[in-house]
Amino acid sequence: MPLKRSRTALSAVSVLALALGLAACGSEPGSPGSDKQPAADGAKSPSAAQSSTPPPKPTKVLMPTGPAADLKKVRDTAAGPITMTTLTGPKSGVSGKVWVWLPPEYNDPKFAKTGFPVLTLYAGGQSAGYNTWTDNQLPIEEIGAELSKQGKSHPFIMVMPVQNLDSNEAKALECSDIPGQPKIGTWMSQDIPDFVRANFRTVKGRDGWGLMGASTGAFCSAKLALQHPDVFKAAVPIDGYFNPDSPLWKGHDAERLANSPDELVGKGADVRLLATAGGANAYELKLVKKWVAKAAAPTTIEYYEQPGGKHLTSDFKKMIPVTLEWLTKNLAGPESD
Repeated sequence: MPLKRSRTALSAVSVLALALGLAACGSEPGSPGSDKQPAADGAKSPSAAQSSTPPPKPTKVLMPTGPAADLKKVRDTAAGPITMTTLTGPKSGVSGKVWVWLPPEYNDPKFAKTGFPVLTLYAGGQSAGYNTWTDNQLPIEEIGAELSKQGKSHPFIMVMPVQNLDSNEAKALECSDIPGQPKIGTWMSQDIPDFVRANFRTVKGRDGWGLMGASTGAFCSAKLALQHPDVFKAAVPIDGYFNPDSPLWKGHDAERLANSPDELVGKGADVRLLATAGGANAYELKLVKKWVAKAAAPTTIEYYEQPGGKHLTSDFKKMIPVTLEWLTKNLAGPESD
């Protein structure tokens, strides 16, 4: 601390005040006015030792933040139970059913401090009060567990929400916040991820978050990924459509286009997609290929054509191994600190 010499002699009181001032300034060892000596050779002062301590290692695992949801078992599978709860989203105000399946590894004590990737699954049709990924029509849980044993798939936490709140097609919400309607787009993109992080060990960041759906669910998975690349890294739309067509969009064309995968795919969201089409469906082949061609970097879309595939749940079932293996290559796996 620079000090100016007084032109007059300092009184005893002034000298004492100066000494106290120097002590308060915290002079460095060995500096003028300091009675502390530099550290001996080879010894580190406390401040030096502190500065050489490496920063804490960043964690890759997000432990459950709570509060815990009331999840009840609704069905047993050969790969473990499926549970269900009704989630009322704090951000959207929407209340709907959400089913959850945990891979066998999740409850293995060896993985007690491991975070797992998350795959959200959307069904075809209206999916109001049901989800075809939760019954034996699309047994993704058993197939996923077997592929995980073989090292071909990540052990995903699988989350399966409803898509609509009414089975009437005239009230289809298309996984979007349609003006004047329940904010199911916010429920899906914010409330559901928050619910998962509150209840389960997950991988920090977006790298372990994926989406998949068939038919109408394909529309939802493509739209949500392209709209929210900060939340999701990859998606698989199976045999989907890409232009919103719900009657509820009437009079809201600007909002409809803002929620259209056909428009969003050219905006350059940093996400990866696998778009599939059934080889026996000429209309679908043309529609999906046209959409894939619109992708703008850094969006990347791989295309898979299912030989002889039709727009049927039985053919969607055959796609499960292909899609899980692709998601495994494009999403982060389980992480441990």
